[in-house]
Amino acid sequence: MKQGRQLTGKVVVDAMGSDRAPHPEIDGALAAARDFQIGVILVGQPEKVVPELRRCGWRRDGDQGIEFVEAAEVIGMDESVAVAVRRKKKSSLRIGAKLVSEGLADGFISAGNTGAAMATAKMVIGMLPGVDRPALAALIPTKAGKPVLLLDVGANSDCKPHQMAQFAIMGDAYSRSVLGTNRPCVGLMSIGEEEAKGNELTKEAFPLLRELSSLNFVGNVEGRDVFTGAVDVIVTDGFTGNVMLKLSEGLQDAVISLIKRELSASAITKAGAMLARPAFQRLKKKLDYSEYGGAPLLGVRRLVVVGHGSSNARAIRNAVRIVKEFAERGASERIEEGIARTHARELELADVRFQVSKAGD
Repeated sequence: MKQGRQLTGKVVVDAMGSDRAPHPEIDGALAAARDFQIGVILVGQPEKVVPELRRCGWRRDGDQGIEFVEAAEVIGMDESVAVAVRRKKKSSLRIGAKLVSEGLADGFISAGNTGAAMATAKMVIGMLPGVDRPALAALIPTKAGKPVLLLDVGANSDCKPHQMAQFAIMGDAYSRSVLGTNRPCVGLMSIGEEEAKGNELTKEAFPLLRELSSLNFVGNVEGRDVFTGAVDVIVTDGFTGNVMLKLSEGLQDAVISLIKRELSASAITKAGAMLARPAFQRLKKKLDYSEYGGAPLLGVRRLVVVGHGSSNARAIRNAVRIVKEFAERGASERIEEGIARTHARELELADVRFQVSKAGD
């Protein structure tokens, strides 16, 4: 661990973020503090948060591992990101991020306005040295049983090749540190496995990823490879990634609905459904987003996890676990070192190109 980055053993949770705030945040924070022996700082409006905390037996800061910090304002889901982040300086998002930036916590969680959470993280917490843009990642269930990490899924609609290489480094670090993958297989999303396939972005990004010796880069992957589990990390631009994420969520809902409809079609299928109920419950758990906590925003100085607006207590609890593991295993340091090596390699290649050009003259 680099000097000046000592862990605090605390995580900040925006208590005003979810659709049913502050109930999931409070229940999830209490569960996380109990299960993971970590302190949680809840940030929110006192008139809404404190009475609910007291109903859970909380009396003072530090009781049950929970601290409370007051925030007078809330950024709503439908508010303009640019306006709200700039004007609402007493929002739960802004105050929570400030606590992290001051070194009072190891990470930040919000199930509120995604755009506002990302903008606040960049502005208040700041970026890791050398990282151009943060990437929003998502865990997609696969038939292999272990989820694949897909990034970027919406933070950057337009990307440059070197930013894709940075996404790969971030995804590799997260997969190692949080998912426990020893040597993650990293793939680049394209329209064919061959290096020459794809648009200009993927064609230029391919050699950059291949040159990163720290990565186990396996080349291009296609859309059909997302659910196979053949790779651990898939890199793409935010536009493509967001489309893929929303498509997979819609497909999941459609398949489950179709299965339920067919199983209730007759007395025989209903009887079969009763026998298969344990299997369906296990499947539902694997597909449940709350098992993954939320989408990590990678590339900022401390981990930020952005949850669904519909996040329940289990999702908040698991988001706290993710931040704890990310911090304890030095994932930010791994990303920073990887980015530094990438920049050094870029400078080396630029010098070689310059020398070749000079010799040609």
